[in-house]
Amino acid sequence: MPRFCANLDFLFTEHAFLDRFGAARAAGFEAVEILFPYDHDPQEIAARLDDEGLHLALINTPAPDWAEGGRGSAALPGQTARFRAEFAAARDLAARLDAEHIHILAGIAQGGAAQDSYLQNLAWAADNAPDQPLTIEPINPHDMPGYFLNAFDRAAEILKTLARPNLHLQFDAYHAQRIAGDVPTLWADYAHLTAHVQVAGHPGRHEPAGGDIDYPAFFTALDAGGYAGWVSGEYHPATRTEDGLGWCALPQTAAPEG
Repeated sequence: MPRFCANLDFLFTEHAFLDRFGAARAAGFEAVEILFPYDHDPQEIAARLDDEGLHLALINTPAPDWAEGGRGSAALPGQTARFRAEFAAARDLAARLDAEHIHILAGIAQGGAAQDSYLQNLAWAADNAPDQPLTIEPINPHDMPGYFLNAFDRAAEILKTLARPNLHLQFDAYHAQRIAGDVPTLWADYAHLTAHVQVAGHPGRHEPAGGDIDYPAFFTALDAGGYAGWVSGEYHPATRTEDGLGWCALPQTAAPEG
């Protein structure tokens, strides 16, 4: 089976943020991802990761205007200084927390100027942090209208054009289903570019079980193809998080107190 990971912005939200680390470890996870850790004390996050023996698989670049509709800055024309400052914050925090990947958010933008900005900013980021693995993720236009990177073929062309060894694809099966309706074909086409996987059920974005995506077959395909990265649950639990973890069948430990 793949190596499963828990997204702490989606899972275990029944607990206070710092208590989610213990809950994830008790549920059997060995790694977590945190999309936006910037509002929390990095020393406290590092302590929880260390105390629970958890690996941090991924963080996003900052999006301080998320509540106002911002979705990153890499593709925003005229925002090079902002992007570089946000990326530097992500790079420094990733180093402090030993985060495996940084996902670079593209932002809401379209057109040739956005394409040029995206390519230039990605190239700069990859060259600025050559030892830090970076990812880009196609996000479906239904859930995130106007997001610049909304197709897998576009992502593949960008990766080919830039040809940076530390820049990879982030494959979210839920977004893949919403974009193309054919997760197996997209995985077959783009698995070789992928360094990080995320999963959720479709429709509904609940547990990755049932629905339109055959997850047992998908996980078998990951194993058969030798995928060695993390597979992160990034979904909205239908009920209590711990009650819906049958999809990954992890060996559980004693639940944390509190």
